[in-house]
Amino acid sequence: MAVCARLCGVGQSRRCRRRQRHGGQDQPVSDSDVDMDDEEDERIVGQKQAAGGCGGLDCQAAGSSGGPGDVCCEHASGCRPQGLLGRAITGPPNPQSLLDLPPELLVEIFSLLPGTALPTVALVCKQFKQILNTETIWRRRCAAEFGVNEDLRKMEVGGVSSRDFYVKLLHPYKGVLGLWQPDIGPYGGLLNVVVEGLFVVGWMYLPPHDPRVEDPMRRRPLFRITMSEDRKASVECMYGHKGPHKGDIQTVKKDEFSTKCNQTDHHRMPGGRQEEFRTWLEEEWGRTLEDIFHEHTQELILMKFIYTSQYDNCLTYRRIYLPPLLPTDLLRPGLFKGTYGSHGLEIVMLSFHGASARATKLTGDPNVPAGQLTLEVDLSRPVVLPDLERQRSIEELSRLVLGVHAEVQREGPAPAACPAGEGPLGVTGGNGAVGVASGGPPEGGAAGESSSEASGGAEASGASRGSSAPSPPESQPFILPLGVMARNEVYPRTCKKCFYGTGQIAGHGFTSPERTPGLFVLFDKDRFGFIWLELKSFSMYSRLTDRLGHAHAPDMECFEAMLRNMQSWTS
Repeated sequence: MAVCARLCGVGQSRRCRRRQRHGGQDQPVSDSDVDMDDEEDERIVGQKQAAGGCGGLDCQAAGSSGGPGDVCCEHASGCRPQGLLGRAITGPPNPQSLLDLPPELLVEIFSLLPGTALPTVALVCKQFKQILNTETIWRRRCAAEFGVNEDLRKMEVGGVSSRDFYVKLLHPYKGVLGLWQPDIGPYGGLLNVVVEGLFVVGWMYLPPHDPRVEDPMRRRPLFRITMSEDRKASVECMYGHKGPHKGDIQTVKKDEFSTKCNQTDHHRMPGGRQEEFRTWLEEEWGRTLEDIFHEHTQELILMKFIYTSQYDNCLTYRRIYLPPLLPTDLLRPGLFKGTYGSHGLEIVMLSFHGASARATKLTGDPNVPAGQLTLEVDLSRPVVLPDLERQRSIEELSRLVLGVHAEVQREGPAPAACPAGEGPLGVTGGNGAVGVASGGPPEGGAAGESSSEASGGAEASGASRGSSAPSPPESQPFILPLGVMARNEVYPRTCKKCFYGTGQIAGHGFTSPERTPGLFVLFDKDRFGFIWLELKSFSMYSRLTDRLGHAHAPDMECFEAMLRNMQSWTS
């Protein structure tokens, strides 16, 4: 058997093992060879981990569980960790530094370090630098830091190493992963940049076709970043119908980047603008212009096409975050699809701020643009609905909500936040239409919170408010008043809670904005609605169920700063 060094002098190299399998002859490396090599590497590391210490009877009886390379119990002077094929590893029996450890164990240790720290480790000595060329280390860093589940060994056979994949693609473009809002004037949007297979892909999320608010979101790729044949990262534009073509990405500043298409002819269609408009209308609305009879809706659609088509070659994106989850939240915050009349379906972000809930537009329209507040709900002012027969009367609903609105006007603005540890569900006196909310725990409470703790907190809160106030049932019948328009007649016929709130309306170009009173209706943990009294209109909202990685805000302060910035972008 040939004597050879693997990594730094311990064990056989892969080439020697291959030569032995092929009867002493050098052969071209095949996929099966690579798989056998990796399996043998894993078997060797497994033997090392299983060997642990000396394995003597006295040590086993003592329950020793030393790790690979550890010296166990009182046999330190005579025991050595087992190496390849059960042979004792040469070297000091009691390692004094990392240099004394076997290379297989160093691979295990280095695999646990962040990828950004490994270049510094390589500067320590030649031995460490050589070990850091082991593909296993970089495969594990790709999986741990970026969630890469693809079998990278196939890519390595093609000539691109896992180290190149990490160093030249994943790490340089780490800053573009996450959620972004494109700067498309009042229309906005939602972009999610993720690692998908061997690519970094930017997916534009589009609401389902109006009015199917509970359908899943649609996705369209805008760009992707891949490793080219010369082992360099290359950006490809995915817009249009002619396949991937050359593009570019530039980081403008922190939390902002831009994309540019270098071959805009790929976006054009043989039939000119008319064919492009028909294709866009089919994708955006799921219908033809002849199917849309309302003249005002036709004008809005044509206006959106003309405006957004100006941005098909260059776009700027700004980072956005998902709101943090707090134990006092009424339901889990996040992204929802909502119906907005002739503007179609839009995406809003629901967040909680003490005694108020706010819905901010991520996609907008010429009246209330993206980035602006669309709903604000006062969680300290619950509304108890009357029986079903009286719910059918818009006059009865207006009396209830406008009574609370007048009370709010007299009292002035509500406090911005609740004291620490106090939930947002309070009680207001005065108008008989206002009652306390249910004493149960809030929907989607923080992970790890027991039901007894949640209910105990609610009972204590109820006791502090007084026991004389009536509590609505856990679930109550609900029906829209006659004369209230709804894009979708399919809505829940029971609700959990209702609260006074305001919705923002404005003229074209976001002129003369005002907040008009309405009723916030919580149906369940994934759906809510809002009745716009002045417009006599109902908006239905349904939660986005897509998994969005790299998207959660570091803290509430950072999230609120992002909301302020979003409003300034379109003010």
